[in-house]
Amino acid sequence: MGAEFKILGSSSSGNSALLRTPDFTILIDAGFSGRRLEALLAKNGVSPEDLDGVFLTHDHSDHTAGVRGLSRKSDLPFFANRDTAKAVQSSLSRRANWKIFETGLSFEFRGLKVSPFAIPHDAYDPVGFLFEWGEGSDLFSPRESLAWVTDLGFGTGLVREKIRGAHTLVIEANYDDDLLDLDPRRPWALKQRIKGRHGHLSNRDAFELLDTIESPAWKNVFLAHLSKDCNEVSRVIDTFSSLDRQGCEFSVVDPRNGDLVSVSLASGTGTYG
Repeated sequence: MGAEFKILGSSSSGNSALLRTPDFTILIDAGFSGRRLEALLAKNGVSPEDLDGVFLTHDHSDHTAGVRGLSRKSDLPFFANRDTAKAVQSSLSRRANWKIFETGLSFEFRGLKVSPFAIPHDAYDPVGFLFEWGEGSDLFSPRESLAWVTDLGFGTGLVREKIRGAHTLVIEANYDDDLLDLDPRRPWALKQRIKGRHGHLSNRDAFELLDTIESPAWKNVFLAHLSKDCNEVSRVIDTFSSLDRQGCEFSVVDPRNGDLVSVSLASGTGTYG
């Protein structure tokens, strides 16, 4: 069995993904309740007891809501930097099995190389992850990599460096500028925070970031973390329709149900698959 990567769901309401190889089964973020995560995992033939670890990007609830439920079931390790672990633990009734890493320092876990890198977002110490696995010595164990960057206000030089060489990239296209400006439920101050350099990427921001990276290694790009209120799959597709990335498959994660919409960059159309 090769690597299997599945985004369980991604929006402003919750984010989590499953990465599984013969050597490990991990969650990247746990932004749904423990019960919901258990149901999502079951659809993929996985139980919480099968998990080898959970990797957390930052402390916001749409990335950590499931820690409480998952930590009750087993001695499952949760990987986070110190500030994130401290913030999440403050809302838990029992201590989770924290495995503390230092932002900027790579480490190994079950043959998985994990590189947490700093990103600009309004959390205690938010990170993106670059995961690398496989020996790369033959066709049966190719070297593969995944970058997960779902919350950031702008693409720093470090972010560009880390995502450029990833074979699979998950990056946010959080909001459409017009829909956010017209949204009646968000006050002006919140809109400014979302648009700020420690907020989120708009569709246009995400497009410009990817469009300006030269010779990336991407084979699959997932546009994720869409706002249910201030974005639409069709608007993401329209924005990215002019992106010239031959040989790379693009998908948008529907924030309503987690379904993937395959994007035809040439025609600017999307197909649910």
